[in-house]
Amino acid sequence: MDRKYLAEFRFYDALNDFLSPSKRQQTTLYRFNGHPGIKDPIEAMGVPHTEVELIIVNSRPVGFDYQLQSDDRVAVFPAFRRLNVESLLALREPILHPRFVLDVNLGKLAKRLRLLGFDALYRNDYHDAEVAKIAADQQRIVLTRDRRLLFAKQISHGYWVRAVDVQSQIEEVVRHFDLYQAIRPFERCLVCNGRLVPVDKAEVLQNLEPKTRLYYEVFYRCGDCRRVYWEGSHMADMRRRFAAFLSPSN
Repeated sequence: MDRKYLAEFRFYDALNDFLSPSKRQQTTLYRFNGHPGIKDPIEAMGVPHTEVELIIVNSRPVGFDYQLQSDDRVAVFPAFRRLNVESLLALREPILHPRFVLDVNLGKLAKRLRLLGFDALYRNDYHDAEVAKIAADQQRIVLTRDRRLLFAKQISHGYWVRAVDVQSQIEEVVRHFDLYQAIRPFERCLVCNGRLVPVDKAEVLQNLEPKTRLYYEVFYRCGDCRRVYWEGSHMADMRRRFAAFLSPSN
């Protein structure tokens, strides 16, 4: 059946990453029948709903439940760090204290997030359905390298990580979610995501190597898996590596 209606769509900024090169940075005509919810054509064009922050139709903001009409002019925007859209129609409830769940491709990123103090769930045997359920049940933000995962209806908050190497990934995520002020380094276990708590040296003495017993006095233990941490030379190296995050210039 021929589709008898037309609408114009224009995607802005980072949303163009999801479009084919021939459709980027320009108005695209969308043919349709009936009056679909606007989320459907947006995703049909390849843009996950989780990446969309603002939809303007004929100069007014609309929600995902808006039913597309013939001759509509639609502008679709991602989250902008320096654009305040609080006074406009919100597409979803905000998550005030970011917590994450990461897919199986982002194990190294999970450790970097934990290193900076963020609650980041990860297992190397998570299935996509598990990630989506955890995100919905616990109000977590999904981070993924698989853009298809973000089309899951259960997921309300999610982000497709563009970078490939882990250092660029952590810089991208911190910048995208503007996490600078929320960084609390060295408060979480890198292995299990549990919180670290101070512990007397005498309580963990039997777990320490001889040189660690000799040279270090301050120790922390994970409240969940009981792993022991101390401020060795590796901590100074981590502080140098993450100096830009701990004292951001922007």
